[in-house]
Amino acid sequence: MAKTKSAWSKPASEALRATKKTSLAEFNTRATPGFSGDSNQAAELLTERGAVFAALQEKLYANGRSGGNRSVLLVLQGMDTSGKGGIVRHVIRAADPSGIDHTSFGVPTEEEKRHHYLWRINRALPAAGQIGVFDRSHYEDVLVVRVHNLVPPEVWGARYDEINGFERDLVDGGTTVIKVALVISHDEQRDRLAERLDRPDKYWKFNPGDIDERKLWPAYQEAYQAVFDRTSTDYAPWYLVPADHKWFSRLAVTELLIGALEAMELDWPPADFDVEAEKKRLAQS
Repeated sequence: MAKTKSAWSKPASEALRATKKTSLAEFNTRATPGFSGDSNQAAELLTERGAVFAALQEKLYANGRSGGNRSVLLVLQGMDTSGKGGIVRHVIRAADPSGIDHTSFGVPTEEEKRHHYLWRINRALPAAGQIGVFDRSHYEDVLVVRVHNLVPPEVWGARYDEINGFERDLVDGGTTVIKVALVISHDEQRDRLAERLDRPDKYWKFNPGDIDERKLWPAYQEAYQAVFDRTSTDYAPWYLVPADHKWFSRLAVTELLIGALEAMELDWPPADFDVEAEKKRLAQS
């Protein structure tokens, strides 16, 4: 298959990375930072780059099976309908399922409530060689709990630094942390919710509580801004992905994964046996 000419003017990791100037209030959710192509070109690139991602993921998995300590944690955050599930279906599915560990974090169970908020996160971290995918994450404990006043401000306020320390330890232990915020507009979310109500095959996705959450949109924007301001670090930066165009967000996350895996500079693990001797044994069998 002939390669499609890339329309990226700069790496996605540069185009999408949060900075001190990042402002959700001014964020263009329909933009395609760093990418000048259209949806058709993005679809072709997604197929090609998905194959590149799969090959790199296999190398990571092989290293983990051979004693390596490297892993990847992809954190997906975003308002309801922002496309987190679509990322899992259309991006992560390109990889070998045996090397993927997907966890969706919902409302804490009674058992989880009896523990520190990071307890359930620690239990879901990827093992060596794995790509862990979090659909929502430990950031719910400085987003939902803040917006809904579930714990006092002094409690959730202390969690930013605690999360930074937690992620520092992950990185020091060999895990590359990729934090992606899928950012959609208020209008786009309404349209996606309306589609779920118009289609019987989408009813199962609709939660009446999503409409109640829309009333809290300004509070969530404020909470997300604080997350980016307080927890986007050199070792675990946030990437803000405009998500009104699903084709762009899926391509962007693919590029972020490829960039992270390439930066590991992994080689195929060497054989721990005599290759020539095994060839002779095989020929004689």
